[in-house]
Amino acid sequence: MLILNKTAGVFFKPSRRKIYEFLGSFHFHPGKLFLHKLVLGIETSCDDTAAAVVDEAGNVLGEAIHSQTEVHLKTGGIIPPVAQQLHRENIQRIVQEALSASEVSPSELSAIATTIKPGLALSLGVARRLSLIKHPECSTMSGGKAIEHLAKQGNRMHFDFQPPMQRAKNCDFSFSGLQHVIDKMIMRKEKEEGIEQGQILSSAADIAAAVQHTVACHIAKRTHRAILFCKQRGLLRPSNAVLVVSGGVASNLYIRKALEIVTNATQCTLLCPPARLCTDNGIMIAWNGVERLRAGLGILHNTEGIRYEPKCPLGVDISKEVGEAAIKVPRLKMKI
Repeated sequence: MLILNKTAGVFFKPSRRKIYEFLGSFHFHPGKLFLHKLVLGIETSCDDTAAAVVDEAGNVLGEAIHSQTEVHLKTGGIIPPVAQQLHRENIQRIVQEALSASEVSPSELSAIATTIKPGLALSLGVARRLSLIKHPECSTMSGGKAIEHLAKQGNRMHFDFQPPMQRAKNCDFSFSGLQHVIDKMIMRKEKEEGIEQGQILSSAADIAAAVQHTVACHIAKRTHRAILFCKQRGLLRPSNAVLVVSGGVASNLYIRKALEIVTNATQCTLLCPPARLCTDNGIMIAWNGVERLRAGLGILHNTEGIRYEPKCPLGVDISKEVGEAAIKVPRLKMKI
């Protein structure tokens, strides 16, 4: 018998006491059929592979995760094309599962923006360029976590990075230009401090703070325009509209605060999962399975002839309409 160790994140062979404790978590009712169900959720991408066991009441019985963070810090987040494609397909598959569980058809969705250069690649790239894997406080952290950690110690006002795509009146995200500007500035600071690439800059915390603030402002402004567009077109309910932010970017509390400023200004409610569930994990997949189990959706007893479509379209692309609307976004004070 193998049990997933929630604390250590590894598989282990339990003691007899552990086995009894595990079996004791099941609910037996004499004279009745055993109805207690468990769901095993597996999430895998180019970053991490995770698994979790959740019961039908939503209790997490165990979870484990294997990360490739160290590899990404060393390579700057450069991912082989095949892995990138698998990652995109995994995202599409997960969204499809969520839609099925909520009984929402993809045709009811509207895609209003795309990501040209993801923020994940930026955080990994900056962390690599700053050699944060050598920083005593950040050596075991992911690129994004290292940036967020150091940013708390830095002064974002020491560097002025302009948010990208300021003249574009759409909601697309892109960080490629910003990455280039940051790399040039780091090179200049290395010359000023007389250090070689690979050594830690004395201003690393200030750079991290400035980068994080710039990214947060970029995301906040594009999201603000998206909300205004949806309200203008009647795509959001007049009251009690909700903005759901999940995934790796939602684990950054600074970015959450920036988005909270936007939702407060637009009379919306911001909902985010707990930070630990915003990164790769099996719990979100297992919970999706629990919801499907409760609703009686997608339960298969015979998998013959099943065809998977990882590239199914997700909603109707109306991003061109957003750009044509050219909505001017009111300036908000990002006091974070």
